[in-house]
Amino acid sequence: MKGKIHSIDTFSTLDGPGIRTIVFMQGCPLRCKYCHNPDTWAVNSPNAQEYGVEELMEIILRNRPYYEASGGGVTFSGGEPLLQHRFIKEIFKHCRKENISTAYDSSLYISSRVVLSLVPFTNLVLADIKQVNNEKSRLLTGADNRLNIANLKLLNENKVPIWIRYVVLPGWTDAYEDLEKMALFIRDLSYVERVDLLPYHALGSHKWKMLGLEYQLHEVEPPAFNHLQELAQLVSSLSQCPVYVT
Repeated sequence: MKGKIHSIDTFSTLDGPGIRTIVFMQGCPLRCKYCHNPDTWAVNSPNAQEYGVEELMEIILRNRPYYEASGGGVTFSGGEPLLQHRFIKEIFKHCRKENISTAYDSSLYISSRVVLSLVPFTNLVLADIKQVNNEKSRLLTGADNRLNIANLKLLNENKVPIWIRYVVLPGWTDAYEDLEKMALFIRDLSYVERVDLLPYHALGSHKWKMLGLEYQLHEVEPPAFNHLQELAQLVSSLSQCPVYVT
């Protein structure tokens, strides 16, 4: 079994607790307007690297002393990592044997059977909420959010710790009514440990041009910090959950 991998980042502190090895998997079913890695969309990209399970585990195990010292581990990201869930499941099984913490960063726009199959081997899910409003989700990502919402509930029911990630995109995801609705939804998920509000940026827009794609958000400015702080206070007060601006 081999996994198609876009890139690997070691010594990361951005995608879960502690020092982590981040494996960016190739492939994504969504077409988010703000995506900064459109080069990960195609599963069979000629630029993807193929790794076997043992080969990737060798890389992961090199940093085990740092995981142990910091409470870190391995995180699979993308793209949408769960498109290659069978490969990830095998890696997670090996990580469990080696006592290495496992996490994945997912939009959860994927079959609930896939999510459920990974539950016994997953220590943490970094779960994106793209848009809590179904129609706005369709406009922003190309897909409605029913699977996203259903899978968040499923993870919570199975007592999997969750970190929510939400990109604040002015004019698209920063309406107060949407943040309120999201916060009230999160309040009912007892296994959500934190919410991260991520300010929109256009640092990946050049990749769209390189791929012959039209980037539609050139006129959108990143959200002001005071606006982010205001939204964080709103979400925190309604969700009763710690909220961070990252």
